[in-house]
Amino acid sequence: MSNPTHILHTQHGRSFRTNRFVYPVVSRRSGGVSIGVNLNPDKVCNFDCIYCQVDRTAAAEVQFVELPQLLAELDAMLEFVASGAAFETPEFAATPPAQRRLNDIAFSGDGEPTSYRNFDEIIAACAAVKKRRGLDDVKLVLITNASLFDRPHVQRGLALLDASQGEVWAKLDAGTAEYFRLIDRTTIPFARILANIAAAARVRPLVIQALFMRVHGVPPDRSECEAFCERLRDIVAGGGTLKLVQIYTVARKPAESFVQPLTDAEVDALAELVRQRTGLPTAAFYGAPPSC
Repeated sequence: MSNPTHILHTQHGRSFRTNRFVYPVVSRRSGGVSIGVNLNPDKVCNFDCIYCQVDRTAAAEVQFVELPQLLAELDAMLEFVASGAAFETPEFAATPPAQRRLNDIAFSGDGEPTSYRNFDEIIAACAAVKKRRGLDDVKLVLITNASLFDRPHVQRGLALLDASQGEVWAKLDAGTAEYFRLIDRTTIPFARILANIAAAARVRPLVIQALFMRVHGVPPDRSECEAFCERLRDIVAGGGTLKLVQIYTVARKPAESFVQPLTDAEVDALAELVRQRTGLPTAAFYGAPPSC
């Protein structure tokens, strides 16, 4: 059930001081500090989600990933957070004690990270930095829309993640193709996303990240929520493993003004429906109140 003292993580800026590619955030879903790696500084994405929190109205300051700079920033950031120095700074001094831990290195940012043409190479390079620092317990997390899982260089990158304490968080925001088109606004067929997630889940356990919201004041209807549960059941029935379903909602300013967060009660109700209909482990994460 909803916890009235839950922490709202409403600031997830993808820049930090002079860094261009690597940034730290206190993550509501990781339960600690997540070090973000932005592989899409040009803000190009093959989805145009109505809830996206990337400001695409402002021109990108950086167009291309400069690998030596990215790796240098990552190395310094791992030291900054793992040593505890981060929590002595104004930016992180208010971090609750339970979240003063380095949880993961997350490949996400301003677009779809697997669209980076050298995705497999950058996973290998970042894993090497982590290993050199002896941070074997720190996860590598890929936050992805699963649209490109069928590409060879992405499959190689996923295999490298598997070998480096990796975890894949695959986005699934709909149960029907109609709702998928409304929310994610992409030409990529819903069937391809489902097939990619199902195939990946047969190789490794996946985390499903599902963001639901009010659109023009209306939450997803019961039939859509039930269809979402059916898609999860289909993945499992096809031999896939889902280790967790994250049900969450809008916590920061979305792309479209007609998007608003679900209430805590609505998030709880959807999470409970998923548990009842699928039997899968499910976690609820809440949004920002209207005053935020």
